[in-house]
Amino acid sequence: MSSHPWKDIVMRVLFVSSMNKSHVYLMAPLAWAMRTAGHDVRFASQPDLAADVASIGFLPVPIGPSMDSLAEQMAEAEPQEDPFAPATAPGVGAKPRQGEYSGVDPVGLMDHLVSEFYQMLTPDSAIDDLVDYARQWRPDLVIWHTLAFAGPVAAKVSGAAHARMPWGVDTHAQVRSEWRRLRTERGNEAVADPLEQWLGPILERHGEEFDESVALGQWTVDPAPSWVFHPAGAGLHYVPFRQVPFHGPATVPSWVEEPRTRRRVCVTLGFSHREAQRPEAASDNLLEAVADLDVEVVATLDAKQLGSLSRLPDNVRAVEFVPLTALLPSCSAVVHHGGPGTFATAVEHGVPQLIVPGTYWHIKWWGPIGQANGLEDRGAGVYVADADQLTPALLRDQLVRVLDDPSFGRNAARLRTEAIGTPSINEVVPMLEKLTREHRG
Repeated sequence: MSSHPWKDIVMRVLFVSSMNKSHVYLMAPLAWAMRTAGHDVRFASQPDLAADVASIGFLPVPIGPSMDSLAEQMAEAEPQEDPFAPATAPGVGAKPRQGEYSGVDPVGLMDHLVSEFYQMLTPDSAIDDLVDYARQWRPDLVIWHTLAFAGPVAAKVSGAAHARMPWGVDTHAQVRSEWRRLRTERGNEAVADPLEQWLGPILERHGEEFDESVALGQWTVDPAPSWVFHPAGAGLHYVPFRQVPFHGPATVPSWVEEPRTRRRVCVTLGFSHREAQRPEAASDNLLEAVADLDVEVVATLDAKQLGSLSRLPDNVRAVEFVPLTALLPSCSAVVHHGGPGTFATAVEHGVPQLIVPGTYWHIKWWGPIGQANGLEDRGAGVYVADADQLTPALLRDQLVRVLDDPSFGRNAARLRTEAIGTPSINEVVPMLEKLTREHRG
């Protein structure tokens, strides 16, 4: 008898992404692991991302409105100040810790996230489109981005097993765990569930009921390293795996691998926030910080991001894009916004990181702060400052510190070794098959 229960069975696996192509790329390696294991894979996302999905070899399933309209809505709805962000601890240079986020007002924060954020990212039309597709295609397993709530609804309606995938720190589970704790303390009837109020009627329309798996998945596939913040007391079944950075179709310029006479530093803000026109650290601050250092700087910034500069420093090479999987192995440090792809690529290649989280919506709490805290705790990087608090002098001092102190490189190399010991994506496929068999309706 085969020890592999699904050896001769082809599953239908539906991935459901959210927001932008960087999140498609985050899920793509796991999707390819399922495909190369012999399973049939489809990829649902906004219509604008269909070409990006097709370009990496998957059949796209367009759902909901265009990403352009979503970006406009998010820009219009962004609060002037985050009403639930904790105040920074007192003291010069004090920086927030990820664990502080949900402690201010978990009930108010959950209400705010659902009404102002989640419903915007997953409009009812996207849920209806995905339910219709799932009923017709009948997936065995749905793997949904933690903000793509069309995924669990479609899974329940179609009888599929379903798993949630965070893109960085599991902030949704952090808030939900604190919310449930307070709800229990106050009495369930005293605290309404905004997720159930939103998704319950939709499920009832299709003959299903809301349960906690709609909020948190039947299990969670987890690409975050163990030393990055994970919510305590959430009671979740995590299936950890080593994240494989993926950047989509690209070529590598010849200069990347040419001999160098100076240490190389990468400065990048990723491309997801660039495409969505979200505020990040000012390019003039980033490049002024490195202008007088004896280093070669590669800045992956486009013309708009460089528009405020009167002159590019002599030691800076500006390029719109270069695959970080090719560039970072040659770098002594990387300065970035805390994006999950950049973070994972730096961990994979043992490169010390300096993180400058952006200030758009709550995004810094969904990865950058938790990742920066973890790097500092392990001595492999620095949380420099939030983008609106950054100065060239502060970044310069921290970069010099990282470059001149060899312990940062040693500790980053140790994190790389630890990551290699985490189960690979291919190694977790049999577990996902097993869990699908146990949970499928």
